[in-house]
Amino acid sequence: MIDSHCHLSFHSFESDVDAVIKRAQDAGIQAMINVGTQNSSNKEAIELAEKYEGIYASVGVHPHHADKLENDWLEELQKLSQHPKVVSIGECGMDFYSYKSNGIVDPVLQEKVFRKQIELSITQKLPLQIHNRHAGSEVIRIISDYKNELSDMPGVFHCFAGDMAILTSALDLGFYIGFDGNSTYPGLAPGETVSLSDIIVQTPVERMLVETDSPYLTPIPLRGTRNEPKNAIIVGEFIAKLKEIPFVQLEEIVTKNFSTLFKVSL
Repeated sequence: MIDSHCHLSFHSFESDVDAVIKRAQDAGIQAMINVGTQNSSNKEAIELAEKYEGIYASVGVHPHHADKLENDWLEELQKLSQHPKVVSIGECGMDFYSYKSNGIVDPVLQEKVFRKQIELSITQKLPLQIHNRHAGSEVIRIISDYKNELSDMPGVFHCFAGDMAILTSALDLGFYIGFDGNSTYPGLAPGETVSLSDIIVQTPVERMLVETDSPYLTPIPLRGTRNEPKNAIIVGEFIAKLKEIPFVQLEEIVTKNFSTLFKVSL
């Protein structure tokens, strides 16, 4: 199994990241993408990827940080994206959900920063790690402006959120769909109209990726504790049950999807 999106450079892991990685590898996680959200964590993601085989980095600016950037942020991001262990740009995108710790960043500014990263992904020939929360229509509109420049496999909608129309649009644009531990939660997420279980049923396995978003979104039955990359196996088992296929089959397909999209040999 793989974990295509985790945040091992976040403070939650600063005291035991080596043990977390070992637990994941011992459990059978072949590869992890450590995702940055601003240039400080981008650099840390690369440093950790340099240290470990099987760990890769994604560099980008989360929409929460779109209003907190240095003047040279894009030049710095471009330099970081050239590192051999950087396999994607992001996470980047749009977010219209008001969090207690971070209100809604100016949507115009979010879009400007998002577009710059889409353009960087095109010039660097790297897939995107898309963040979307309550902004699916805007994300699709923005990405669609670049559809003639994007590759056939332009990236992944990380931790998918949205309705069937957003899913269809993302798939039509060539994106993979990432599912995390919140897929195991019952009911609807705040502000959503379709359950993730229904989204999973409608998503072709050949276009799926399994993620944890560690340290967040811990799957049931571990919900309430810190999430770790090893729990991608729990997410995979849940998806396999919904898709009515053996876990080993899902694991094989998802691992192949990971290798194909991120151009990583496993």
